[in-house]
Amino acid sequence: QVQLVESGGGSVQPGGSLRLSCVVSGAASSAKCMAWFRQAPGAEREAVASTHIRYGPTFYTDSVKGRFTISQGGENKNTVWLEMRRLISEDAGTYYCAAAFRVIDCRSWTEYSYWGQGTQVAVSS
Repeated sequence: QVQLVESGGGSVQPGGSLRLSCVVSGAASSAKCMAWFRQAPGAEREAVASTHIRYGPTFYTDSVKGRFTISQGGENKNTVWLEMRRLISEDAGTYYCAAAFRVIDCRSWTEYSYWGQGTQVAVSS
């Protein structure tokens, strides 16, 4: 059974940094694409960043470009990180890690079939 476990959330002041981690276990093969999504209270879930196992980062939503970095590594590339810098209040929410195993385009958000439980990010002064 494929499981994704996120960690690294917390509360920071505006301008601060956090590093989220997500470990995938139980998969017979490595996920082709990994992504981070987030959902703020009362808002729809949105894709934040995605990465391809071979080609690296494939997407950043406009609001995080230049501030967030997605990377992948670990044994069989089963770990994905989201380095978040210069955090602003709009970045607050629940961050979810997701994996897609059979997908052509890592930006095909409906193809992400495995999800973590989410980790909370709070940004306030």
